[in-house]
Amino acid sequence: MTEHRAQVEELLAGYRRSREQLASVQRELTSVTASASDPDGLVTATVGARGTLTGLVIAEEAYRRYRPAELADRIVRVTGEATRRAYGAAGDVLAPVLPAGTDPQALLLGTADLAAPEVSRPKHALDEDSYEDRNWIAR
Repeated sequence: MTEHRAQVEELLAGYRRSREQLASVQRELTSVTASASDPDGLVTATVGARGTLTGLVIAEEAYRRYRPAELADRIVRVTGEATRRAYGAAGDVLAPVLPAGTDPQALLLGTADLAAPEVSRPKHALDEDSYEDRNWIAR
């Protein structure tokens, strides 16, 4: 076998190992779930690795105890907490395969190579000015 062929075989073997490692990480990520409940234990949300709601349990008592807006707020809060937990678990899965110094949470959020000012929400025109009493028809 020539030296060139040996190098190609070595590169292909490395590629196959990397691909299998990626597949393994992907399988682990798809199995990540997290749940959170409100302090009374009446609302429990379960989410997947990306924070997608996969389960919601609302105890019968919650319908009697909370007004609709309060119940909705509890659902949003426990779903948010479950999502934070899921991102933490997903980050734990990713961390071992990432280069040193890479923040798995930033990678999951899609902000890994962005600076803080680039990530902050841009101001909308309506945040700065009110156009409520303006006439938009030119005269």
